[in-house]
Amino acid sequence: MKSRSFKTMIAGLAIAVVAGTFAGCGNKTEQGGNTAPSNKNVTGSITASGSTALQPLAEQVSKQFADANPGATVNVQGGGSGTGLTQVLQGNVEIGNSDIFAEEKLKPEEAKTLVDHKVAVVGFAVVVNNKVKVDNLSKADLIKIFTGQVTNWKEVGGDDMKIQLINRPKSSGTRATFKKYALDGKDEAEGKALQEDSSGAVKNAIQTTDGAIGYLALSYLSADVRKDIKVLKLDNVEVNKDNITSGKYPIWSYEHMYTKGEPKDLTKAFLDYMVSSEAKPLVDKLNYIPISDMKVSR
Repeated sequence: MKSRSFKTMIAGLAIAVVAGTFAGCGNKTEQGGNTAPSNKNVTGSITASGSTALQPLAEQVSKQFADANPGATVNVQGGGSGTGLTQVLQGNVEIGNSDIFAEEKLKPEEAKTLVDHKVAVVGFAVVVNNKVKVDNLSKADLIKIFTGQVTNWKEVGGDDMKIQLINRPKSSGTRATFKKYALDGKDEAEGKALQEDSSGAVKNAIQTTDGAIGYLALSYLSADVRKDIKVLKLDNVEVNKDNITSGKYPIWSYEHMYTKGEPKDLTKAFLDYMVSSEAKPLVDKLNYIPISDMKVSR
């Protein structure tokens, strides 16, 4: 009887030890071994520079990102795609914004050091001053205008009014995109265009210059701006999301955010946020297009 009681006591102790061991393991996992992401906000300061076509989206997303992460600052600057690519290559900024692929501006060995993060698609519209009595241009006529073969609006169905070209500098990714997809790579007329350093300056020049023609990203063509600027059809095709995503309208580009090497810490957090569900309403509101909506690619 005594022997059986002793065995019962030993078995009970064994069960208690095993149970305690499992309980201890459970507590360790709960306190320090879980794999759930930390809720700690990112902190620090980074700078993104370059494309003025991407600038409106980058600025708005950076403000929203800062609201969600009070210890973080993302400075957004313009300057054009060439400037953004050069600055990120040299390590002067963390992110280089560009309308074009790095290979189109940099040497092959330089471009290989950069990592491409596509964050959206943007369309580019042919725009004219409101006094221009033309609503549509063929691509052939557009090329003739920008190469200097056509210099008066009456030659393409408008009034007798001199055509004033508004262009971007050669470092501009917007200009490179326009030249490639609107002008089929033809060189623009030299010495016949007013050159503006930013998309915002182009907008102002078109609004205030009789007979002016230029090009702008859709991100600059809000309802208010469209009251003072006329957006032309190209070969009778309107520039809008449906025609861009289906490939009917040809003048569009990816918006790239380049880093030198793989991004880390705050830079990575911001780039992830740029393509997150939190940022998507801004993409739609500012007339950009999510890459996932595209039915064609380049």
